[in-house]
Amino acid sequence: MLELLHIENIAVIQEADIQFAPGFNALTGETGAGKSIVIDAMGAVLGGRTSRDLIRTGAARAFVSAQFSGVPADLPGLQENGIAPDEEGSLLLQRDISADGRNVCRINGRPVSVAQLRAIGSELLNIHGQHDGTQLLDEERHGEYLDRFGRTEGPLSAYRAAYDAMEALRRQMEALRMDEAEKARRMDSLRFQIDELERAQLVPGEEETLLERRSLLRNGEKYLAALAGADCALSGGDEGGGAVSALRDAEEALYGVRTLSEDLGNLYERLKAARCEVYDLAESVRDKREEFDFSPGELDDVEARADQLYRLKKKYGATVEDMLAYLDKCRAELDAMETADDTLIRLEGQMKAARAAVDAAGAELTKVRQAAARVLEERIQRELRELDMARVRFAIDFAAKDPSPDGCDAIRFLMSANAGEDLRPIARIASGGELARIMLALKNVLAEQESVGTLVFDEVDTGVSGRAAQKVAEKLAQVSRHKQVLCVTHLPQLAAMADTHFSVEKGERDGRTYTRVVLLDREARKAELARITGGANVTQALLQSAGELLDAAERYRRNLEAQA
Repeated sequence: MLELLHIENIAVIQEADIQFAPGFNALTGETGAGKSIVIDAMGAVLGGRTSRDLIRTGAARAFVSAQFSGVPADLPGLQENGIAPDEEGSLLLQRDISADGRNVCRINGRPVSVAQLRAIGSELLNIHGQHDGTQLLDEERHGEYLDRFGRTEGPLSAYRAAYDAMEALRRQMEALRMDEAEKARRMDSLRFQIDELERAQLVPGEEETLLERRSLLRNGEKYLAALAGADCALSGGDEGGGAVSALRDAEEALYGVRTLSEDLGNLYERLKAARCEVYDLAESVRDKREEFDFSPGELDDVEARADQLYRLKKKYGATVEDMLAYLDKCRAELDAMETADDTLIRLEGQMKAARAAVDAAGAELTKVRQAAARVLEERIQRELRELDMARVRFAIDFAAKDPSPDGCDAIRFLMSANAGEDLRPIARIASGGELARIMLALKNVLAEQESVGTLVFDEVDTGVSGRAAQKVAEKLAQVSRHKQVLCVTHLPQLAAMADTHFSVEKGERDGRTYTRVVLLDREARKAELARITGGANVTQALLQSAGELLDAAERYRRNLEAQA
């Protein structure tokens, strides 16, 4: 459960610590006092989307932390991210929001991403917003609710695998069934590109060698002059001389005294080695000079080939290797188009088998869904009776549809608001109050099967009053015996039923607006209930009525505990 919510610089809340208790927690306050800001702070620390507007005016950052207790170590989100609660089962979620848009998130002091925070937060706390009831008007969501209740992950995954395989075949067949004129144009284009690339006779690595040769040919005269100069210096000219000859003369001069001492012997050997190395250099320079065949015609050929490769690269790839890969791709595509009829016949056979697999998987998914629907109808009907909607009938309608990623079923929630009326889509006949209660019933049923320990209801009483409001209060009290419930409300019946009551109060100091969250004792609760009921004019009669409402709620909670 959520034990402590710490808020800093979120909208009009400069700083607040809210210590929630087990059971039913209610938050009340004037409209605009900041009750929904508390819910926004919860959403932020659970990884929800935030904006810079959430940060209090004048502040550089906002900070929210949430301390949870009794957290199971086997939650999938924790195990997937290698995070575990401490020895006492506590988990601390933190989020630091900067005005420059940066976010720093931590769980038990360990840095995590916003996505990781969201995945783990969704397993700890579920927020039912004040507009969630309108989601029931979207019939595309009805199948999602049923799948959540029926835990259809296995059959749904098997169906989607079969559906994806069928869709892959369908895309292949569509690619082959192009318009004949378009097909002819494409084949002509492919043949032209293949012919152009084949005539170019591309060779891997050719471009690098070509560019190196072009650079050499462009500087041919300078190249030959440099080699001639080096050859003359090393080997000498017609009149002799050169480094090799000079070293030979020096070697011969030392030859006669090389045995007189060890130093002279070493000096002779070094001179001999130097003469051999210079001789080899002279031979290499001479070979380079003789093998270089510089002709203006070759340079023209190299320039033309380089220009050809440049033009081809602009059309077919950045390198010769890329162009060769593109050539292979064109050949494969042309071959596939030329044999398209045979390929289509083969794919059509595979498509029949794939469609049969989809139909079989879809039928199995429908069977599982229909079984879950019968149970869900019964559970929702029971919940609605407890919410003072005994005459309302609720049913789940199935209709066949073409295979799609979510199955072969068009699923709709139907209801009849009054006795004797036919079942109709919820969007056509449900009032705002009915939508709120049906959504509450659905949330309660889904929560029973989930590991989430805390349920947050933001103004779930929208459109509800009188006797129906009392029934909603009793339902939340029942849920709070198994889950922690946090409820933002404007109804005295709901606020009185809470085990713990907070008041969200807005004030002004030094020209700034401040919001604080106050834990109310019994006398303060009476005053708050009287305010909710009668507005600013709180009379003794209203206070007495509020006390009676608290007494009745306390008796109801004691009865629940006795039944448990």
